[in-house]
Amino acid sequence: MNLIKSIILCAALFIVGSTVAQDMVLNGADRTEEYLPLLKGKRVGLVINHTSLLNDAHTTLLDTLLSHSVNVKKVFAPEHGFRGDADAGEVIKNGRDVKTNIPIISLYGNTKKPTAHQLNDIDVLVFDIQDVGARFYTYISTMFYVMEACAEQGKEMIVLDRPNPNDYVDGPLLKSAFRSFVGLLPIPVLHGCTVGELALMINGEGWINKTKDACRLTVVPCLDWQHGQAYSLPVKPSPNLPNDQSIQLYASLCPFEGTKISVGRGTNFPFQMIGAPNRKYGDFTFTPIALPGFDKNPMHKDQTCYGLDLRHVDDVEGFDLRYILDFYEKSGEKNAFFDRPRFFDLLMGTDAVRKAIVEGKEEEEIREMWQKELEDYKQMRQKYLIYN
Repeated sequence: MNLIKSIILCAALFIVGSTVAQDMVLNGADRTEEYLPLLKGKRVGLVINHTSLLNDAHTTLLDTLLSHSVNVKKVFAPEHGFRGDADAGEVIKNGRDVKTNIPIISLYGNTKKPTAHQLNDIDVLVFDIQDVGARFYTYISTMFYVMEACAEQGKEMIVLDRPNPNDYVDGPLLKSAFRSFVGLLPIPVLHGCTVGELALMINGEGWINKTKDACRLTVVPCLDWQHGQAYSLPVKPSPNLPNDQSIQLYASLCPFEGTKISVGRGTNFPFQMIGAPNRKYGDFTFTPIALPGFDKNPMHKDQTCYGLDLRHVDDVEGFDLRYILDFYEKSGEKNAFFDRPRFFDLLMGTDAVRKAIVEGKEEEEIREMWQKELEDYKQMRQKYLIYN
């Protein structure tokens, strides 16, 4: 593949310390002086959702562009929809924005990649969505398909970057046989990149393989953030990640969704508790219900679940297998514990982890299986980092 050089609008990064407040960071969307000139006189499509906010007065990117007379033709919406309130896996339908009457095109339904027809009246696509750093969080799958569509149709793409609030590199790398919408890229469970850095990686590693050319990409970096610094999101990125604790636990708990164990969907604290309707799993109890704004049809709905309360756990760093191993042992069910084994494997990106668990291997031995590939990935990742 011939690599078209991606443009990075470089910036000095000077905050020192371990924590960055949200209002101290300038996201790519806040840097209007950098990207408005790139949109002048062009027909623009937006790939955005409810996280596409600017710091000043918390205005949306759509409203900001319209106030600057940018010719926004349509909006493309990812999983959870333009407003970010649809359940996980819920089909998103096309429509129009009530406020602006601009068409909303779903990228989470029958069509997950913009079609040639949908891009016919577009010159440039702007991607601005907050990611949480996990491979199976589907916003990055949407970004990949958008980049692929832009490459195929000869369209420009601009990524307005945002910090990674779960900034670790950990977990098994995805194998090609387990490629799906919850994992399209050969990266670890926690990839340690911003969406801008991932976009550069997709181009640079030649992962867009249906065209000889890479995506015509511009990344607008955020300012006053660097890798290793914590970042608290100003708005929940999806219905079931309501706070920092859920985001930190997400990568470690999401694989439970291939098992019989609830991750707390249908409560006010999803991805902060785990359990099932059996006392063998623990003394803590919770009861999932249909909960608007979170989950309308959660696992074990209206049943008392027994398990663990993780709302105040403070030692979660990276991808942690201890919860899966603990509940697998408590279950005593061997293969039956994984009631959706294929989905568990898709989330892990491999079937090797599930098989190792069934074989009774310890966490250290399981983690050793992916260390060589993880080190190779870390070396490759260095080429695309913006925030060192």
